[in-house]
Amino acid sequence: MTVGATAVALLFGGMLMRDGLTSEHPPPPAAAPAGPPRLAALTPDSPALDPSAPQRLRIPSIAVDATFTDLGLDTRGELETPPTERANLVGWYRAGAAPGADGTAVVVGHADDRRGPGVLYRLGLLRPGLAIAVTRADRRIATFTVDAVRSYPKSAFPSDEVYGTTGRAELRVITCGGHFDRKNGYDSNTVVYAHLTSSSGPGGASA
Repeated sequence: MTVGATAVALLFGGMLMRDGLTSEHPPPPAAAPAGPPRLAALTPDSPALDPSAPQRLRIPSIAVDATFTDLGLDTRGELETPPTERANLVGWYRAGAAPGADGTAVVVGHADDRRGPGVLYRLGLLRPGLAIAVTRADRRIATFTVDAVRSYPKSAFPSDEVYGTTGRAELRVITCGGHFDRKNGYDSNTVVYAHLTSSSGPGGASA
């Protein structure tokens, strides 16, 4: 990982999405082996795309169709989170890889807010083999296939494994999970691992 990616990984592990405000817990991932997944072949299934900012996230299996905002770091050096007043919104860390480009792109969204379930409330219901599509500013659609879904305590978040590069275009989609209390927020993060399997749009399609 680059120095910047390492710093962001540490921030994510410690504070990502601690502002859950409801008492209902998001659905957890299905039972899975402890620790990060051992991904199968890390050879690219589809050529990485040139960098281009994401505009829309679609996950049909859990009824997600959300717009993007780009995120940076705040004055304390912590990752910003998407504004809660816009319910159907996810965030992309703009200093990292763009979805579909070489590297590991990071997308985050709220599990809930004061109104109830948030845009990524059902993230834990994803299963390997399901599709995630990202429409980009260059009008290309990058389609990712889910490799694994994990839940990690924030106190033992495996930053290197989640955010490290793998030699292909990867995507991580992250939200809160686990137990919630009003003093500390959620105690875990749900992490979806996915990799680029196809792209389509201007310039033709690639399988």
